[in-house]
Amino acid sequence: MTSHVVSLRISDEMKERLDRLSSATNRSSTALAEEALEDYLSQRELELQGLDAAAERADRGGFVSHEALAGWLNSWGTDDERAAPKPYIIKTRR
Repeated sequence: MTSHVVSLRISDEMKERLDRLSSATNRSSTALAEEALEDYLSQRELELQGLDAAAERADRGGFVSHEALAGWLNSWGTDDERAAPKPYIIKTRR
C-alpha cells in the first residue's frame, strides 16, 4: 500500500494530549493520528450514506413532520411515552 505524507498544524494543547496518549499507549503519534483520521472519515462517510438514504426516501414521498417527531422524542422516558410516528405520503407531481 502506498502511503503519503500529510502535514497539519495543531495547537500546543492538542500536541501535548497526543504526546501523553502516545506515551500511555506505547504507540507513535503518527499511528494515533492516522487512527483518529480513519475513525473520523469512517464516521462522516456513514453520515453521508444516511443522508443520501434519507433524501431518497424523501424523494419517494415518505415524511414524518418535525412536530410529530419532536413530540415522540420528548415523550421518551415519561409515563406517557408515545409510539414512533408513522410516515405519511405526500403526492407530488413529477
